[in-house]
Amino acid sequence: MKLPQKRVLKRKWKFSRAIALALMFLLASSLGHVLAVSLDSPSYEWNLPAKLPKPIVPDDNPMTAEKVELGRNLFYEKRLSITGEYSCASCHEQKRAFTDGKTVGIGATGEAHPRNSMSLANIAYNSVFTWANPLMTRLETQALVPLFGEHPVELGMVGKEDRILTLLRLDPAYQKLFSAAFGTGEKAINLNNLTKALASFERSLISFNSPYDRYRFGGDRNAISASAKRGEALFHSERMECFHCHGGFNFSDSIKHERLAFTEMAFHNTGLYNINGKGAYPDNNTGVYEITQRMADMGRFKAPTLRNIALTAPYMHDGSIATLEEAIEHYRVGGRTLHSGEYAGVGRKNPYKSQFISGFEITEAEKRDLLAFLHSLTDEIFINNPALSDPSDQ
Repeated sequence: MKLPQKRVLKRKWKFSRAIALALMFLLASSLGHVLAVSLDSPSYEWNLPAKLPKPIVPDDNPMTAEKVELGRNLFYEKRLSITGEYSCASCHEQKRAFTDGKTVGIGATGEAHPRNSMSLANIAYNSVFTWANPLMTRLETQALVPLFGEHPVELGMVGKEDRILTLLRLDPAYQKLFSAAFGTGEKAINLNNLTKALASFERSLISFNSPYDRYRFGGDRNAISASAKRGEALFHSERMECFHCHGGFNFSDSIKHERLAFTEMAFHNTGLYNINGKGAYPDNNTGVYEITQRMADMGRFKAPTLRNIALTAPYMHDGSIATLEEAIEHYRVGGRTLHSGEYAGVGRKNPYKSQFISGFEITEAEKRDLLAFLHSLTDEIFINNPALSDPSDQ
């Protein structure tokens, strides 16, 4: 997709001046600093099924166990918020596959966000981050948004960069963690390394231990029920067309890994809204259109992974669909109809809707099978793995 560069730059600056300032701060904080650890660290152990590829990791931020452990501590660190009561984990809870169960995210200052908190499961395989920004392709950069973003406020630390560094540099535990990950010396504790550690921990959030994985990749033919097997066949059928947007081993069509010749990135309008019959979405949730200002991009959002989908309700980019049953019904009719209110409209008639959202027939028995398949994607080992939990609880 070719983006109009002038408009893109304008929208990015409008999105958050704080992000640009933080990027400059990152550069300044790392100038002249030479890492005291070798990049020839032992290979990181991904613990993947043999048939699955490894994620792609940036050359300037190779995975190490030390960075992952530092990132885990930072991920759960509430002192990195303006109130001292919020952390990354406040919107990404392990027990909910790193979502929060809320309709939309709520920031440290109580501000409601326009979008639902997306699962971080297998985020290492994502080619693009957030719901609808085709420019956000690097986890290390995305980490700046919750820290310093102003519209909306998440952790609310814009302008508090020195406060963050002072906190970390005076904390004996963080002194040891940063030293192990990036080498000794106060200068090793900088925002550049902070975002690298956060990104490393997030990349470690690998989920491939569901019953479906044992069935599909582990050779256990009895790991899922006969109903779930029928549901898998339905899911991958041309009649239902689910797999077009939620395909592959990660059930998403925005993906990258070592075996792909090119990065896959896609966004879709699913007919969730059609305000006044003209295809519009709510002003604070226009999808990729917010970046490109092209009407063809109105309402286009990323198809997130379906892994652990039974744990991540409510659904859609704005959390406006409460249950899996309602989500199936939305796709069955080919788009949602809202009969009243400011967002009233017939979503199935949205002129910008994806060709894959055409509706389908499904019996009650088939619906139960489809639900059984979706529930088979729940990874209990992942959501209970102590290596991914709050270190202060251990």
